Amino acid sequence: MENLIRLLGDGRFHSGEELGSALGVSRAAVWKKLKALSDLGLELDAVRGKGYRLPSGVELLDRSRIDKEIPDKIKDDVAIDLRMLTSSTNDDVRSIEGDARWRVCMAEYQSGGRGRRGRVWQSPFGASLYFSMLWNVESGLAAMEGLSLAVGLTVLKTLESSGVSGLTLKWPNDVLMDGRKLAGVLLEISGDPTGSCEVVIGVGINLVLGPEQKKKIDQPVTDVKTAAGMSISKNKIAGRLIANLSSMLSTFQGYGFAPYREQWSQYDAFAGRPVVLYIGANTIAGISVGVNDSGAVLIKNDAGTSSYAGGEISLREL
Repeated sequence: MENLIRLLGDGRFHSGEELGSALGVSRAAVWKKLKALSDLGLELDAVRGKGYRLPSGVELLDRSRIDKEIPDKIKDDVAIDLRMLTSSTNDDVRSIEGDARWRVCMAEYQSGGRGRRGRVWQSPFGASLYFSMLWNVESGLAAMEGLSLAVGLTVLKTLESSGVSGLTLKWPNDVLMDGRKLAGVLLEISGDPTGSCEVVIGVGINLVLGPEQKKKIDQPVTDVKTAAGMSISKNKIAGRLIANLSSMLSTFQGYGFAPYREQWSQYDAFAGRPVVLYIGANTIAGISVGVNDSGAVLIKNDAGTSSYAGGEISLREL
């Protein structure tokens, strides 16, 4: 399957006979493998007389190319696990053995990707970066206030450094382009609320989504290729994200979200705009006036200015 994807990844047409010869299998076996690719969410073009192709091409994860973006001084601190198919990188990253400070798992496809508030994160093969990093924290939940915002800012700055501009941030953890979701963050925390905790930082970045893939997502979305007007290497983004997250987390561990508040506010998609905050079955309307040093969103209305943090809260433009 991996060899087939590599052959089709150049975006050009390949006949069934050519593919069978290259893979050492029959044309019938090739057809079965192509059907399996479609089942994974890959959009294949099949044209009589020309053959098959992946119209957008596919760049597979490559450890050597990822390493080029990681500073030498932290390479020994990072353990990386790359997978072709998995249920969830957030689950897999916990099983990485060793004593590396940062443990990272990435995959080409997830069958059980998770989003915030119990949603499913659509994970078509190769279309996005499915990324999880494990961080061990010794100072309890209080030390993680505002972490999802800091991670979202780090994802945005990583994309900016790779050539994507015009990005904004939606509280608490989405990266937007023209109001459409480009990337999202999910934190999963386990352990002692007042002591040693294990934090899994899940990041999903849409790289190249086809029309049918976008239709399966229940909100307006975009991808890096659309936002940048060109394809950007998945491996470059992955390596830079590892480097930038490890740097950010080292600072966050000592100072929390406060050093990132001003910069986050510069990218705030809803600053000064009417919004509605959903808290369970309740709603609060007002003007979004930024975030505080703990990363809580600030809403101003006739009752004054109040802060609201994390949990089952959803912020939307009114």
